[in-house]
Amino acid sequence: MAESTAIRVFENRKQARLESGETDRMSACSFNLTLCGTLAYGLIVNAVMVYYLFAPLQRLAASMGWLGLLLGYLVPTFAGVFLAARSKNPVVSFIGYNLVVLPIGLMLALIVPGLPAGIVVKAMGLTAMVTLTMMVLAVIAPNFFLGLGRTLLVALFVGLIAEVVATFLFGYRGMLFDWLFVILFSGYIGYDVAKSQLYPKTLDNAIDCALDIYLDIINLFIRLLSILSRNN
Repeated sequence: MAESTAIRVFENRKQARLESGETDRMSACSFNLTLCGTLAYGLIVNAVMVYYLFAPLQRLAASMGWLGLLLGYLVPTFAGVFLAARSKNPVVSFIGYNLVVLPIGLMLALIVPGLPAGIVVKAMGLTAMVTLTMMVLAVIAPNFFLGLGRTLLVALFVGLIAEVVATFLFGYRGMLFDWLFVILFSGYIGYDVAKSQLYPKTLDNAIDCALDIYLDIINLFIRLLSILSRNN
């Protein structure tokens, strides 16, 4: 029941975006440039945070505790997603985008510097390669990816529930779920790129689409980091 409710929430969010934006239209070129620029902005901000904030965050983690940091990560992230999803104002949506980007950057800044540089560089390269490949495929065969929407969403929720149960009830520590989510988020990149071209070409929709793809890429990167770290 909870799974079907969550699926309906995600589908309604996408449908609302399809029905919005009767005014303030942009050209397709401007829309895609804005989308790509917003996406690049988020990834660059994360890279800068990882490079500069590791030492201060280690001290913050020691003072706040990991539970405090977890809440400080989850609350603004969910608030940002909700804000961007509910608003049709591009300024508000961009604030929501930053409320997602900044906590994720803080989380990455705590994790990434503690890993061998070779693993991080390899994960970045693989993420970039998969992202570009799926984007190209989404342009070539958009209908294929659009047809995967509900399948990907159901698989994502089932996978998350199964991972929590396997980890906390049965102590599973293997890479099965990492590989599953690598496949799922790779598919989601193609789906969200294809879906972005169906929405009315407005500034607000460009920012919202950038947020969707940003989350796909970050989740793909984190799962690849996990796989490479375990193999190492």
